[in-house]
Amino acid sequence: MDLYSIGKNIRKYRLAKGLRQEDLAERADLSANYIGMIERGEKVPSLESFINIVNVLGVSSDMILTDVLYKGYKVKNSLLDDKIEKLSEEDRNKIYDVIDTMLRHSKRKRS
Repeated sequence: MDLYSIGKNIRKYRLAKGLRQEDLAERADLSANYIGMIERGEKVPSLESFINIVNVLGVSSDMILTDVLYKGYKVKNSLLDDKIEKLSEEDRNKIYDVIDTMLRHSKRKRS
């Protein structure tokens, strides 16, 4: 298991929310040193700590575990498919247009 990637993702979402390690630690009822060790890949949070961190960051667990999960996005995609299927054809087409545009821009950046 790539422990560093879990910590890296926690750090990424912490910074995106404009939180310091101390802020995340306080809100998750953990120590700042412990958050630092998690972010450096030195420790794996307990399930309870992980849930607290994810809730404070307002992200899903598969967003944090993206580099170590093999099935997470398949489940998420099927849930999105279910939601999109309930929309009108016009709204579905708008969403597909947005996705197509994003994919085109993504390919340009990778080339």
